[in-house]
Amino acid sequence: MKPLVLIVEDEAALVTMLRYNLEKEGFAVCVAADGEEALIQIAERKPEVVLLDWMLPLVSGIEVCRQIRRAPASRTLPIIMLTARGEEGDRVRGLNSGADDYVVKPFSPTELIARLRAVMRRAQPTSGEDVLRFTDVAMDLVAHRVTRDGKPIHLGPTEFRLLRFLMQHPGRVFSREQLLDQVWGHDVYVEVRTVDVHIRRLRKALNADKTADLIRTVRAAGYALDEAG
Repeated sequence: MKPLVLIVEDEAALVTMLRYNLEKEGFAVCVAADGEEALIQIAERKPEVVLLDWMLPLVSGIEVCRQIRRAPASRTLPIIMLTARGEEGDRVRGLNSGADDYVVKPFSPTELIARLRAVMRRAQPTSGEDVLRFTDVAMDLVAHRVTRDGKPIHLGPTEFRLLRFLMQHPGRVFSREQLLDQVWGHDVYVEVRTVDVHIRRLRKALNADKTADLIRTVRAAGYALDEAG
């Protein structure tokens, strides 16, 4: 699974450089060129971390940061502010608006990625890493067990990996191609329709007791783990 980084930056050359370095380090990347698009992408794609420029068209980075912190769904989203404004007062303002870190341009890509990993670690404390939970489903990653409402769910290895990936990104819609890449791997040739087969098996296992279907099918888009599945 590749963590998704949202780059919010209107300078194309900088976006290209950041994308190259992040993808080389194993991250997935999406981009927004203005503040309004950033807020839309955060709501729709649910990135794991945001690299946020201060000076943006339409909505400033400071205001984007404040709105992220006000929304319950994104309140804990890690944010690193990238800016040419290096004065102490600017740093204080950026951090007070809700940024987790503040990096002044120009910067070292290596240092930026180290800071990015650090804010992600802080946002995901180790105490919760071994068990994933979504509504009444619990997945113990150490014991390799899944329960729903306390009852054991028996999954094959592929269904286990598929559910784990979806539970790590609740509410986010993934295409069949994205699921193939993340669950099966880039170097494995599998037909796209194979995803549908394993989704059906996963649904059957999760819904054995006629409980609510947590997997939402989005026509022409893919699948998501959702309470309104």
